[in-house]
Amino acid sequence: MKKDKTSPKILIAGVGNELRQDDGFGIQMIRAIQKNTSPTKHIKFQEVGIGGIHLVQELHEKYDILIILDAVQWGGEPGEIYFRSTITDDLNELPKEDQRAFLADMHYTTPVRAMMLAKALKVLPNEVFILGCEVKNYDDFEMGLSKEVSDAIPLGISKLEEWLGSFNYSLN
Repeated sequence: MKKDKTSPKILIAGVGNELRQDDGFGIQMIRAIQKNTSPTKHIKFQEVGIGGIHLVQELHEKYDILIILDAVQWGGEPGEIYFRSTITDDLNELPKEDQRAFLADMHYTTPVRAMMLAKALKVLPNEVFILGCEVKNYDDFEMGLSKEVSDAIPLGISKLEEWLGSFNYSLN
């Protein structure tokens, strides 16, 4: 059966570690979205946290597009929102020893490592985006987002809503 490219199946995944301050951005944003939105047949929301293997398992459901919500350090001002396409490295291109080390423990991993594994398993969508928020604080083990990052969540939701509008999808 051919997929309708005008109605892609999208996974929106919130990642991060709430115990590391602003690193909890992706988790808090996905929770804010879920508070006011129900999944549809075209869009699924998932809180991944730091368990990257959960993301890989969900990608076996064959999504057309993956959007990762995450805290980033890309050199902008704290609270700055980015929406970027991303390219994932190929795990199979690593030397065998590095592949074994990479796969040794996938229970707690970064989104990049999870996407590399998903690509190796041929379940990573062709289109992968990161909706990221520039962090202010994430070096200490402490709960709670900085004001700048917390205040950026509505802007992140607005950017996501605008992008989803190109498919006539909505978060409301």
